[in-house]
Amino acid sequence: MRIDNLQYANWSEKIFREMRAGGVDAVHVTIAYHENFRETVLNIEQWNRWFEQYPDLILKGRWASDVALARATNRTAIFFGFQNPSPIEDDIGLVEVLHDLGARFMQLSYNNQSLLATGCYEAEDPGITRMGREVIAEMNRVGMVIDMSHSADRSTIEAAEMSRRPIAITHANPHAWAPALRNKRDEVIRAVTDKGGMLGFSLYPHHLKDKSACTLEGFCQMIADAAALYGAEHLGIGSDLCQDQPDSVVEWMRVGRWTKKIDYGEGSAAAPGFPPMPDWFRDNRDFGNLEEGLTKVGMSANEVAGIIGGNWHRFYADSFTPEVTG
Repeated sequence: MRIDNLQYANWSEKIFREMRAGGVDAVHVTIAYHENFRETVLNIEQWNRWFEQYPDLILKGRWASDVALARATNRTAIFFGFQNPSPIEDDIGLVEVLHDLGARFMQLSYNNQSLLATGCYEAEDPGITRMGREVIAEMNRVGMVIDMSHSADRSTIEAAEMSRRPIAITHANPHAWAPALRNKRDEVIRAVTDKGGMLGFSLYPHHLKDKSACTLEGFCQMIADAAALYGAEHLGIGSDLCQDQPDSVVEWMRVGRWTKKIDYGEGSAAAPGFPPMPDWFRDNRDFGNLEEGLTKVGMSANEVAGIIGGNWHRFYADSFTPEVTG
């Protein structure tokens, strides 16, 4: 089973076919960066059209069982997520509405301070807000995963402590391995994994040691080292693949509507753009390279199978359904 728990590609039939060529059974796709509720619904409408146009390649994922259905029918299950809480605006009731529409992941902040939590680019991190506490409880209730990939340290640790259900960092790497602002320090990863949560390793070059020149062996050894520290069962892949996106999209990701200036972000002193991917992971057809690389650094077959997809599948089964109440 192969699951990539974060992509933001410029979706097309070509990419859907590459998913099938790579044997990718499920992908968590970003359908909102800074969009409000109505704009997010328009993005869901676009996905509904793709599901209608390419029923032999993709299907809408709602539950963990849809991954098995996708495998059995040679398709890829698509699960929706947000990199910002903007789709719920300031209305906690929209959490359940969006879960009903298929949303399964939501970041509590994207780089900046939000109504819920602090982003990793802020100078100060006061932690989870009053509304954030309420939204965490509501996400737990309906079955939407709390994602802290772009959140600051204190906010992430508090979210893991407050949540009744395990949370996720869907796409980041250990800060000690690659000291990018977005990567996570040991105490943050431990706070998430000690409570049963998941860390998805990112292949976005700004998150990698040596960036685009990162080697497959180096990346896989980092995963093996993380498995020794946090437990292989808490690890997966969240590639952050942004395939075929024009450089202009980076501006939307980083800037949205909150500033008139260009936010250069990590790893660049020039206008933002997408760096080249490592030559061993250019698109969905390269998932086999990860399996081979993890095996070569000494991970067992069961550990590799879990990291490549089995661990996310288990997490989906535990996370997407509403809480059972007495």
